[in-house]
Amino acid sequence: MKISLINYYDTSGGAARAAYRIHHTLRDNSIDSTMIVAHASSDDWTVQGPSNTWTKIISRGRLFIGGLFNKLLYTDNPNLHSASLLPSSWSNYLNDSDTDVVHLHWVNGEMMSIKDIGLIRKPVVWTIHDMWAFSGAEHYTNDFRWKEGYKKNNRPLYESGLDLNRWVWKRKLKCWKQPIHIVCPSNWLAECARKSVLMRDWPITVIPNPINTELWNPVDKTLARELLHLPIDVPLLLFGALGGESDPRKGFDLLRDALQDLHNEPDGLQLVVFGQSAPREPSHLGFPIHYVGMLHDDVSLRLLYSAADVMVVPSRQEAFGQTASEAHSCGTPVVAFDGTGLSDIVIHKENGYLARPFDIKDLAIGIQWVLGDDKRHLILCKNARQNAIARFSYPVVFKQYLNVYKESIFSSDN
Repeated sequence: MKISLINYYDTSGGAARAAYRIHHTLRDNSIDSTMIVAHASSDDWTVQGPSNTWTKIISRGRLFIGGLFNKLLYTDNPNLHSASLLPSSWSNYLNDSDTDVVHLHWVNGEMMSIKDIGLIRKPVVWTIHDMWAFSGAEHYTNDFRWKEGYKKNNRPLYESGLDLNRWVWKRKLKCWKQPIHIVCPSNWLAECARKSVLMRDWPITVIPNPINTELWNPVDKTLARELLHLPIDVPLLLFGALGGESDPRKGFDLLRDALQDLHNEPDGLQLVVFGQSAPREPSHLGFPIHYVGMLHDDVSLRLLYSAADVMVVPSRQEAFGQTASEAHSCGTPVVAFDGTGLSDIVIHKENGYLARPFDIKDLAIGIQWVLGDDKRHLILCKNARQNAIARFSYPVVFKQYLNVYKESIFSSDN
């Protein structure tokens, strides 16, 4: 079986890391998988990216032009928007290839247009990593136009200018005539897709993002802290997100309020933030904060997860919550809100704590509960590791994807 896996990046960002791991899950199980990207940051020979300076410039130019088009929309939604307007040659390339299944992932950034996707004639599986595929131009949204249709009379008051979301959604409705087999990494995202006008009649399967649990395993906590120059004998709470504190969807403001509600308990607690460097005006939480910046390699991340006593993922919306599964694979409990993708990863009071959405007092209680008893903490750490192996390891996820590929090929032949 030959799989062509398509994603904008190979290793940069959560969707890319998930797609890259799926790619190697397949290769580790003797599936001929090739990952095709618009921008390659690794030197992995199994990844195909722009081969010369000119094609790289063209790719960057497409992204710039798409960004200009987005400026016609005025919105208070701070999340990324993608028009996916510019045509490409990807559909012709894939249709002429000998691949058995085209496995789409995050193909925005003007890598592929909406029309391109609809022109693929090979069996297609599409793992979606946010809400864009069944919404308008927005990648995450709190409104429900995707559920009832993007009509003229249901546009939110926080938007003006060109109704880009309605225009993009109508293009999807027009171009995507044949259902695509959708894979969602969480039950929350799958339920959203099933309730959407666009995908309510499409085949939808839930498969979690995989992680190589043989490589992502716990490091001795003292050693990890020494290597990262973190304090040895204090409880460490970890928070991380691309952009750190600046992305409202990641909920650092909720964590900040929860920490202020802790009233300096447990004693000696310190916070570690990754995904950003120290800001000019750091937050004053009553706890010391260690900023470790952007970590681009798995070894550093594995050390960081192992160094922490608990990780807090206070996101308002997560398609999956990959940092939580990574923390669990390294034996670190996770505290999160009981909502969206994180509810599939954290099992309440078994490998962490699920707080009521978005109750900062309950989030603070969860942090105290995880750290409040040494014996219980050891059990949580053990459960976290075992759960990651049982649910997210490469062999487990591979079997699920293999079934989806076979089903998509069978459906295409009939």
